[in-house]
Amino acid sequence: MSNAIEVRELLYQVKTFEIRDFTLNVPSGSIYGFLGPNGCGKTTTIQLLLGLRRARGGSISVLGHAVPRGVTRVLARTGYVPEHPHLYPNLTVDESLQYHAAFYPGWDRDRAKGMLSRFDLRGSQAVGRLSKGETGKLLVLVALAQMPELLVLDEPTDGLDPVVRRDVMTALLDYVSEHKATVFVSSHLVHELERACDWIGVMDRGRMVVEMPMQSFKRGIKRLRFTQPPALTQETPFEVLSRSAAESTGLGEEWLVSGWEPAMAQALESGSGALREIVDMDLEESFVALLSRSRASLS
Repeated sequence: MSNAIEVRELLYQVKTFEIRDFTLNVPSGSIYGFLGPNGCGKTTTIQLLLGLRRARGGSISVLGHAVPRGVTRVLARTGYVPEHPHLYPNLTVDESLQYHAAFYPGWDRDRAKGMLSRFDLRGSQAVGRLSKGETGKLLVLVALAQMPELLVLDEPTDGLDPVVRRDVMTALLDYVSEHKATVFVSSHLVHELERACDWIGVMDRGRMVVEMPMQSFKRGIKRLRFTQPPALTQETPFEVLSRSAAESTGLGEEWLVSGWEPAMAQALESGSGALREIVDMDLEESFVALLSRSRASLS
């Protein structure tokens, strides 16, 4: 599978913030969730991908073009929803659509008109008088009417109420299903990404913590509780992210592991250890655990 976005050994620094040795792979046709706490560097990374900032080192390729050298070709095929609205407040909704249509030869006027009705937006209303939810819907409308091959979304539903978030995500998923587009969506709303994405990347403090298919992420991170923990060797088939004393009884140990497969339970039970419980974790629990492990390794 080819990648719509490839980043290799990226280096960027401004004041005290740094992105270092950052690598990213977004498969073509995937919905890739870019997850991380506020301030970890997600928006800066997106701006680097779109040529809005320039890296000090490494390489960036988007839709087969090197960035920043080929960024004009990238932007012509990319729909972008930034963290902060980029619409002119004095224009009406209709005028704003006409303005953006002038820059995109593939602009779909019928789609734009249909989404105005779907999102219950009035063309005569001034952009500056729209509610936050209406503004969010208009930003998504503008991005989709461009008929992009790649959608780059920076916190597209942050601060929106649940009904608006549902409308926006449904419209995005409908477009992806219809046109096989690639989506790169940044968010700290973990459960929203869990429902929509098939790939996940976790960033923290300017570093990529982990990157994998969503199903591997959800199935492969477990909490193992041992009455008698086994010995760790080079042949241990999973990665132990953390070890601690069992909280409930104070006896044995609790391990957080990644790369878990169901067949491993039998191997553990037949060895020197005594496995008491395997605890499934949702995406948010896994996310928090990975951040804790990442930060502990840096301290």
